[in-house]
Amino acid sequence: MSELKKFLLINKIEGYSFLVLVFLAMPLKYAMGIPVATKIAGMIHGMLFIAFIYQLLEAKSEEQFGKRETLWYFLLSLVPFGSFYTNRVLKTKYAPALQKVRV
Repeated sequence: MSELKKFLLINKIEGYSFLVLVFLAMPLKYAMGIPVATKIAGMIHGMLFIAFIYQLLEAKSEEQFGKRETLWYFLLSLVPFGSFYTNRVLKTKYAPALQKVRV
């Protein structure tokens, strides 16, 4: 599996974990008084975010992302739903690279 495909996968998973943290765990903590929700979701999201950063750097070296492009993908990961935009942009921009590597 190419580094770009791995990045797309971890980007999507990390994006979902961010949404769970923000839209499920945080309301459970602050509206219902269940602080364990953010502890569990936050820990899982934190590990996935570290994997995201690692895979972003690996994909950067494989696909020769520029500094601005890499920074843009990082900043999008800090915004809810930003990772899904990143996936759409990368699938459009690097479609030939994604086609040539079959899993």
